[in-house]
Amino acid sequence: MAAWHEPGRPDAMDDDLTLAVVRRFNEAVARHDVDEMMAAMTDDCLFDNTSPAPDGEAFRGQSAVRGFWESFFRSSPAAQFTTEEEFATGDRAIVLWRYDWVSNDGSPGHVRGVDVFRIHNGKIAEKRSYVKG
Repeated sequence: MAAWHEPGRPDAMDDDLTLAVVRRFNEAVARHDVDEMMAAMTDDCLFDNTSPAPDGEAFRGQSAVRGFWESFFRSSPAAQFTTEEEFATGDRAIVLWRYDWVSNDGSPGHVRGVDVFRIHNGKIAEKRSYVKG
């Protein structure tokens, strides 16, 4: 999906650049490539997780965010995130997604959610995640 552009807005090209950064990150997520994911994030990045309910847990900085993702992919090796819709305006991007997994007993599951990204100097400074349910 193309970025939304308000006619005459001077930073309209930034929308495409913002989406490119987010897409690079999400493509790395799809491959479970934590090194590439972290290369797309700032040193002082913030990842605001969906759990535990009701407020989630915040991870700040390369080490903490990397640790979360490494643990997440170890515990959910069949994890698959599918982008349903995405758009950007300036340094912000919104991605609607579906997360599919397979439980230890072999049963499939899924949940839908949204990420709110903030980009700084071509990297992800914030990824705040919210989930339905």
